[in-house]
Amino acid sequence: MSSYLYELPTTGAVSFADVCVDSTATYTADIADTTEARANLRATLKESKRTDQGEKDYLKLVKVLDDYIPKLYGLLGCINNAEMSLKSEPIFSWRTTLSSNVFHNSPRISIPTFSTEQIFSSLTYAFSISNLARAVVHALGRYETERAISDTERKAKDEKLAFAVTLLCKAAGIYEYIGKESLAEWEKERTRVVSLGITCPRPPDLSREVVIGLSKMALADAQNLAIRKLLSKAAFESTLTPGPPLPKSHPSPALVAKLHLECASLYSSARSLVKTPGASKGASKSKMKLSFGKDKNNSGGQEETGEEVAPELRRYLADEVALHSALAHKWLGVDAGEHGGTSKGGVAVGFLAWAKKELEELRSGHTAGGMMDSDREKEMRERRKARVQEELESTSTFLVGYKRMNDTLLFQPIPPQSELQAMIPAGLMAVSVKPYAKPTPAFGPGSVEYVRRQTEELELLGSEHATDASPSPGAAQEGPTKSYAGAEAYY
Repeated sequence: MSSYLYELPTTGAVSFADVCVDSTATYTADIADTTEARANLRATLKESKRTDQGEKDYLKLVKVLDDYIPKLYGLLGCINNAEMSLKSEPIFSWRTTLSSNVFHNSPRISIPTFSTEQIFSSLTYAFSISNLARAVVHALGRYETERAISDTERKAKDEKLAFAVTLLCKAAGIYEYIGKESLAEWEKERTRVVSLGITCPRPPDLSREVVIGLSKMALADAQNLAIRKLLSKAAFESTLTPGPPLPKSHPSPALVAKLHLECASLYSSARSLVKTPGASKGASKSKMKLSFGKDKNNSGGQEETGEEVAPELRRYLADEVALHSALAHKWLGVDAGEHGGTSKGGVAVGFLAWAKKELEELRSGHTAGGMMDSDREKEMRERRKARVQEELESTSTFLVGYKRMNDTLLFQPIPPQSELQAMIPAGLMAVSVKPYAKPTPAFGPGSVEYVRRQTEELELLGSEHATDASPSPGAAQEGPTKSYAGAEAYY
């Protein structure tokens, strides 16, 4: 496994000319350009939905969003600064990505306010970046175990793996920005429209806890790939001579264990956060309403949906917690076997036996899916099965080697699991969130053109005042030159 594969949303058509009033006709072309960019986004999302999984072009979608989002911020800036007004409250239709649903048909819901559009567009941006990272990794294959690969080829693929890590760290930053900044503004807008009697549902996609959980998950996915890159050279050498002793190029197994422990911690926190909406009162009732499209407008926007996050996302997080916990135990056992001396032989066997048991449970827990599983879920399950099997074989090889050594040379007792638990260190981060800064608006207040025009107007005004204040030729200077308020204070 490399990272979670998001089912991308789709959206309804929007004409911003039907929503925005530009009384000065200053932004007529910009409104049309924004509508066109929005239409391109809608078309690209629909195309992606119809395309087979292996042929989806996530880079194209990222570029389309890179074009649309600054224009959307331009509209928002104009409206917030009274450069434009609204004919009516805009309603945006999006098919949710994170909602639990029946028959794998994500519900489409209509939600008011421009804040809704900004958040769904940003979420789609982060989903697309995450999926792009996954596609990059998938294209690499298991290159570090290819016996014929050259050192140059391996390093080139390591760089692509590092690029995928960067993409996931960027996605984590976008989720974090949405959770901490965008949703606070959306809450204010939601309160306003609900007070007007307008329905404003809250799917999991608009839950702060869920979105912050996605940020932690993206960071954990990035750390998972960073561990793979760290072990790349050693994995190649271990393919030739698996099991103990470790090759000299191998990083410290204690370090690897700490990195896996932090992964498990991040996935665990993410899982706790994304489960929060499902704890709302009436969750199952609201879930059925949203899934079948009934009673969408009976609450007047007063009730929370109580909608649970999609079960495949919750399963993914639970499985990742279990997998990285097992891998941490594996590497703690390897560290004891390689560097613990004669006194740690039993500890090595104990940790590795614990890891093997966990991996066997994980393998047997999801060997088969449901009849209604989507192709996307089947693909994720097959990749997980292969990853768990590979790690189980490696763990078993180390366990056999260290157990033989302990049984024939060291004769150390194997500590119970409670004692091993007390030996587990704290986790360690190898990656960090790449902070997201909202883009510069393509037009209107805050845009490059807008700031340039304001600067030119101030300079022209200053020049005119300076000319008016100049004495006539030959006239006597009668005192200090008067100036306008704020002269030379160009902001």
